[in-house]
Amino acid sequence: MSEEFEKLVETFREETYELLSELESSLFELEKDPHNSGEAVSSIFRAFHSIKGAGGMFGFDEVSRFTHEIETVYDLVRAGKVLADKSLVDLSFAASDLIREMITSPKEVAEQKKKADELLVSLRQLFPEITEAKKAKKSALPKEGEPVMLAAKLKAYRIRFRPSADIFATGTNPSLLLRELCGLGQCSVIAHSDAIPDLDEIDPELCYTSWDVILTTGRDLDAIRDIFIFVEDTSELSIEMIDDGESAVDSADYKKLGEILVEKRDITPEDLQRVLGGRKRLGEMLIDEGLVQPESIQAALLEQEHVRLIREGRLKKEVISNIRVSSEKLDKLVNLVGELVTVQARLSRNALYTGDSELASIAEEVERLTAELRDNTMNIRMLPIGTTFSRFRRLVRDLSKDLGKEVEMVTEGGDTELDKTVIERLGDPLVHLIRNCIDHGIEPPEERISAGKPRKGTVRLSATHSGANVLIEIEDDGAGLDAGAIRAKAVKKGLVDPDAELGGGEILSLILAPGFSTTENVTNISGRGVGLDVVKRAADSLRGEISIRSEQGKGTSITLSLPLTLAIIEGLLIRIEDEHFVLPLSAVEECVELIGGDRHGRHIANVRGHIIPYIRLREQFTISGTPPEIEQIVIVKNETTKVGFVVDTVIGENQTVIKTLGRVYKGVEGISGATILGDGTVALILDVSKLIRIVEEGEVSEQASR
Repeated sequence: MSEEFEKLVETFREETYELLSELESSLFELEKDPHNSGEAVSSIFRAFHSIKGAGGMFGFDEVSRFTHEIETVYDLVRAGKVLADKSLVDLSFAASDLIREMITSPKEVAEQKKKADELLVSLRQLFPEITEAKKAKKSALPKEGEPVMLAAKLKAYRIRFRPSADIFATGTNPSLLLRELCGLGQCSVIAHSDAIPDLDEIDPELCYTSWDVILTTGRDLDAIRDIFIFVEDTSELSIEMIDDGESAVDSADYKKLGEILVEKRDITPEDLQRVLGGRKRLGEMLIDEGLVQPESIQAALLEQEHVRLIREGRLKKEVISNIRVSSEKLDKLVNLVGELVTVQARLSRNALYTGDSELASIAEEVERLTAELRDNTMNIRMLPIGTTFSRFRRLVRDLSKDLGKEVEMVTEGGDTELDKTVIERLGDPLVHLIRNCIDHGIEPPEERISAGKPRKGTVRLSATHSGANVLIEIEDDGAGLDAGAIRAKAVKKGLVDPDAELGGGEILSLILAPGFSTTENVTNISGRGVGLDVVKRAADSLRGEISIRSEQGKGTSITLSLPLTLAIIEGLLIRIEDEHFVLPLSAVEECVELIGGDRHGRHIANVRGHIIPYIRLREQFTISGTPPEIEQIVIVKNETTKVGFVVDTVIGENQTVIKTLGRVYKGVEGISGATILGDGTVALILDVSKLIRIVEEGEVSEQASR
């Protein structure tokens, strides 16, 4: 296999994974409401159809053969000849899993063919109509020697849709059909309102409006017809191609306004010839004489505009599309930008100390360009977290079925963007949290009913931005955590002293300890105390924090606070003696002077009437030397409280390229990484939350020893 073809095959795999993700989303919609899911059925059919055709192009013949059978069933569902029930949805999910396996491990052909045949036997037993449909339907695979089109060319269509007056009575909303149509590409919609009667004659149950649509899309005619498949027989529908994607570029070659109106049968050729001799513009003359409605003129002008734009775009070869880039190339780009940021800081430093005005001007320009390049590169790495959320709906469905529970998953904030590296490392922790919600949190249906709750439990997964962090919350409305049982188990395992005084949050946090589980029986889902430990370690590796809230009988909420990116952050550079440190700027509230030292031996300061506890970093890191007479306090916000860090000097803002620490320093708490400054020295990046926790735990231990 050539290297070029291997790249195409890899592209096919990636696109198929996306199609399978969309397919499963549509299957959930179908399962939720099988009697009112025309759009979901059409989407499922198109997904299977696309996978079938592309599979044949790239040598996945078994995928094409298998998918063709599934596609046939959904063709029958679209035609109303069979009903999509739970059995079909279950088989479709199984088919999705098998297709994924086929394209991921194509060498295991024999075993996969066996699984496919078994699944098809079940499908034929469920729907005997498949056999007859297969005889009548020709395969849509490309013929031998036929060129493979990897990207569809843009075509333009003219669509006129006049629904039947009683379309509302059938439960169909024309606006939803138009919205789905516009989802196929660039779309202009003109509504014709000339048939609407006077207000006292309107029947609110009838539809009087019709539409002209000009659509520019890379999809074919069948994709457009699929949208109107359930109303085509009862409505007036015409779909005409007005640009085939290969026409001459000169827009002057396209039809004139009058020709378009005649072709659409809005006016007759005789009427057109009669008014052409007028002095007014053609459109104005036609409207004045009552030959056409203004909407028809507007639709014709939009048609000319659509064709002109796509032909001009074809001339300039401006193809607007998504480019697939390997993760390795993207990571290398980010590393290079990081090095550039470091060099730029060095240049700015030298320009400052030399006093050369021309060099300073160059340094400022380089700094501006570097910042813009940095921001754009970081944006390239940002992905919507919804791509991760979608996979968990399947997990909830399968797990609740295995446990005999009824669980619905609700997602919010799927468009919240996060660094791709963070998203990739979030998968396993979120799986463990959701499994725990369903296994330990959500009660069986009968138990929920007796407790006055809805029969079906809910797991809510949400994401929101919070400064330079993203908050990911997993919440259930189950039984909640039993703080007493957690404490008893922790005492039994020697994690806490029996006489220790712990707050509610501290007790709940014990479930994150390695090997901790309150479940006595080990199952294939949970009970070994591994899951939440994995979550804790993953959060630590991502420089994140975990908080737990729970109310017995009402549910549990676990929130992960994660940084937006792991590569470059805005930091505040500080110094103690000759040592430099960086605080994440997103956590910094303000900087003030500390005058007079400690009060009564306690580390507290009065800042505009507010008492702020502080930590002396000189003492914390055992840095020798004499502090200056006037020290600085950097006040940071930690959850709901404010804490100060006392330093010698606040240098200022700094673009911080994060470098991971070596294995020797892996266990050092309070330090999340390091960065290289413009003069080549190394500055440690402080983990604010962990530093505060370390000091608090030290104070508690000291008080206990007294």
